[in-house]
Amino acid sequence: MKLYIISSGKYGSRIVNSLAEMGLASSMVGLEEIPEDLPEFIDDFEQYVPKSIPQADLILAVGLFGDINMIVPIIARESGAQSVIIPIHDPAQIPPGLQREIEESAPEIKIVFPKPFCSLEPVGDTYIDEFAEQFGRPQLEIESDGLIKKVKVIRTAPCGSTHFIAENIEGLPAEEAELESGTKLHNYPCNASMSTDPAVGDTILHLAGYQVKEAVRRALGFSMKSAVVDHETCEADECQHECIKHCPQVQIGIDTVTLNENEQAVIDPASCGCCEICIQECPYGSIELEEKKFELE
Repeated sequence: MKLYIISSGKYGSRIVNSLAEMGLASSMVGLEEIPEDLPEFIDDFEQYVPKSIPQADLILAVGLFGDINMIVPIIARESGAQSVIIPIHDPAQIPPGLQREIEESAPEIKIVFPKPFCSLEPVGDTYIDEFAEQFGRPQLEIESDGLIKKVKVIRTAPCGSTHFIAENIEGLPAEEAELESGTKLHNYPCNASMSTDPAVGDTILHLAGYQVKEAVRRALGFSMKSAVVDHETCEADECQHECIKHCPQVQIGIDTVTLNENEQAVIDPASCGCCEICIQECPYGSIELEEKKFELE
């Protein structure tokens, strides 16, 4: 796979360095650095298109803010790439309207906007999926006998945090690993924004934490905390499924809240972020946070 990267700022530099250190350096056919101090709104963004663009299979644009992202489809066309990843780490980076404008400018190109980058999963595109096999939504294998003996990273967050977390939860009691993985993400530290994203109702840094906690839970086979729906009081016929509408995980494409055969909400304890937003939004008070051991299927 030939990977061409467009990068800007500290976030972009960190991703580039991390991917190179984790084995992608030989796949990188080019790197274009974009200045950080560009205006948010640009009338003539084509002036920033690189003069020389190599042939590529996949374009990765990291850390660009505002209208400058409009150069990405142009670069993809000139490189021959049909696949583009533009991760979002800050709510001010690429508003929904700009996302639509980027997509509409290049309908023949597959463009994805993972929010955060560590939520990326295969989407049915050859080169995006090849990238997502190694980098994206974290996946772990854990050996445990009550204490965590060994952690193997199957898929890592592109920033490299998953390897750091894996190393630092070995030796811990298994029941403490879920909580500790979130702490270690902050210690890494994660560069995602702590500003609330109005499109999802939570911060992108929190979303990153939910992804690695899920990886730990699934590898261990249990969760220690989750929101739970009381189906005795859940009024499916009257409710507008506010829990689904407002779940940050659902907003980024994860099936954390689904409906059962009675159209009542069911919350997945593996991917529940325990943000308590659904508890606040439920009009019938039918959801509460429970701290216990949830065995995962």
